[in-house]
Parts: sequence; structure tokens; C-alpha cells
Amino acid sequence: MTTTATSRLSICDTTLRDGNHAVAHQLGHADIRAYARAAEAAGADVVEVGHGNGLGASSIQVGLAALSDTEMLTVAKAELRGARLGALSIPGFASVEKHLKPALDCGVDEVRVGAHCTEADVTQQQIGMLRAMGVTVKGMLLMSHMAPADKLLEQARLMQGYGAEAVILMDSAGAYTPKDVKEKVSTLVEHLDIEIGFHAHNNLGLSVMNSLTAVESGATIIDVTARGFGAGAGNAPLELLAANLHVQEIASRVRLFEALDAADLAEEMFVKHVPTNDSITIASGIAGVFSGFAAPVRRAAERFQVDPREILMELGRRRVVAGQEDAIIEVAMALAASGGPQSDPM
Repeated sequence: MTTTATSRLSICDTTLRDGNHAVAHQLGHADIRAYARAAEAAGADVVEVGHGNGLGASSIQVGLAALSDTEMLTVAKAELRGARLGALSIPGFASVEKHLKPALDCGVDEVRVGAHCTEADVTQQQIGMLRAMGVTVKGMLLMSHMAPADKLLEQARLMQGYGAEAVILMDSAGAYTPKDVKEKVSTLVEHLDIEIGFHAHNNLGLSVMNSLTAVESGATIIDVTARGFGAGAGNAPLELLAANLHVQEIASRVRLFEALDAADLAEEMFVKHVPTNDSITIASGIAGVFSGFAAPVRRAAERFQVDPREILMELGRRRVVAGQEDAIIEVAMALAASGGPQSDPM
């Protein structure tokens, strides 16, 4: 069943990209092939595929992927008919010649170029090049809870100026409340001439509510994953968003029962642990720390015998962002040496 007859809201299914975080980037051929087919049947507009940190990110520092970028993209592309194949590119991980062009050769239909929410200028080269090549390109502002609405507008305007056809606010830490969503999404919708999107994480249990608030505030692109399968406490679950779109009669291409089927298939095949809000992921959301830090924080806490929640609180105080993973060990060592928290919790 289709939610409504008229499609407008665009759904980007990031199960095969953000979800790769949840299995240490070990999604294999069979996983990608089967889920891409299921997402296609569910009516996803875009199926984003790759290492959790995007093109070129497979490394010892952030995790070696089971498959190369081109393997993942090629396998997924073969299963897509109506859905578009998407890829994430973060300058610093991905370069034009080594990563972006080979990805386009695999049939990638659109690329989202991401940067920390105050560093949009680093996306100029990639957005400009992709747009000149006729590729659909969108900007992503990561860790967007760390900047006020006027700063996000400034950065999104840069992306629009470079040629981005949309800007997506990424709640990388699951730290947004509906009030934050309404203020920030509405500001961008009001002042920009391109589409605005929202990518939720569920650390505070608000991913679906925040996604619906984004839609109410004018966002026309919403990211989901099956069973919320993603970094940290996971993302807005495809099946729950589909159910709410159906109940609220919000137009999209999503087919409710097929979305439920896709989530069931993901859990049967590769969702080893359905994302939950445990004490660590909740602390991560409160501290405003990148959701992808959950696993390395757990390992550091065990290694140095300190409370992982204290590590997260200290990382939040330091305003550490993705790419600064070395700080996790530094903080854990300092906590172990001091015998406890370095200062009062937030």
C-alpha cells in the first residue's frame, strides 16, 4: 500500500551506509544485494551505500570495510530500478580522482558532500565539480547541533552557492529536540532556494518525532534506516516513519507493508543488535558527541577501566567532532590516571 497518491517527500534510505557503522563496516555482498532490492520495493527514493563514513573512509582509524566502495556500489546498483543510488563523500576521506570518479563509474546517481557544520568551505571543490559533471549533488552539515541557526544558514548558503541542490542537517549526535529542529529547519527553508533535509539519530529517543517535525517545518528530504540500524542509538526507523506517514497522510513514495518487510529482512539478515537507548548512547546524546564514537568509547572504557559515560561527557565538554577519535584514548587515559571524572558532569 502507498501512503498517498501524490509523492512529494523524498526518503533517503541510509541502511547500507549509516548501518555499516553498526556492524563495524562488515556488510557483505548478500546483505547489500538483498536489502537494496527490499528498499527498492519499499519505495525509497534514494538508497545510500558505502562505508559508514562514506567514500574512501575504509581505514584502520575508522574501520576497515569488508568490501571496497566500488564493490558495494556495483552490487546495489544492479538491484535498483526506480530508486536512485547515492553515496556520501566527506573531503578528507574522499578525493575526486581516487574515490568520486570511480564511484560515478559504478552508476551513482547522486552524491551528498558532507562537512562539519562550520566548515562548509571544504566542500566547494567537490560540489562544484560534481555539478559541472551533471551529477545531482547535495550538501550535508554534520554535527549540526553544535551551531546556532544563523550559523547553519551561513554555511548552507555557501553550499547553495557552490551548486548544491539541497542541504541536509545531520543530527550526528542525536542531540536535537523538536524545538531545535523547528528553529533550524525553518530558518533554512525560509532563506534558501533549495530543498532542505534532515538526518536523525535516536540517542534521546526522538528520531521519529524530530523527523516529523522537520517535515512540518518544510524539510522535503528525510533519512531513515531499517530498524533504525545505524551508529550509536541508530537512526529514524524506516518502518516507524512509514507508519507515521501513513497515519498522518503525508505524501511520499513509501509503501507501508513493503517498508515493514524491508525492516524484517534487515533484522533477519544483518541487524545483529537492534539499536537501543542504553546508558552510553543516552549519555552520548546528552553530551552532543558523534554517535559513531559509541563503539570506540566502549572499548576505551573497558581497556582503561573507567566509566564510558564520563568519557563521553568529557568529549562533549571538549566539543570533539568526528575525525578526532584519538581524543577518546586521551580522555580515557586521563580519567584512569586521575581516578575519576576531571570535573562535574554536564
